[in-house]
Amino acid sequence: MTADTVPAETVFAEWRKDPDYVAAYDALDDEFSLANALIEARHRANMTQEQVAARMKTTQTVVARLEGGRTMPSTRTLQRYAAATGTKLRIRFEPADPNDGETKGG
Repeated sequence: MTADTVPAETVFAEWRKDPDYVAAYDALDDEFSLANALIEARHRANMTQEQVAARMKTTQTVVARLEGGRTMPSTRTLQRYAAATGTKLRIRFEPADPNDGETKGG
């Protein structure tokens, strides 16, 4: 007997119709973005988590937690990760409302 499967994209599209789900998902955007940036840097460097950990003088578990997006690392930790992956850390500020490019209050 085989179980019926539904593509993840279909399920995600259904969930996106729920305003509560959208609000909760959007609230995690910063964490997802940071985790994604860390993983991309490691992949571009063609490194494993173990290799990054060795360069950072930490453990693979710590790197996995950083890449998992459940912790908000310090700037110093991000700088160490960048150095380990041969990348440069850049931090920028963006408008809270992406549709509002104008500054307010002078």
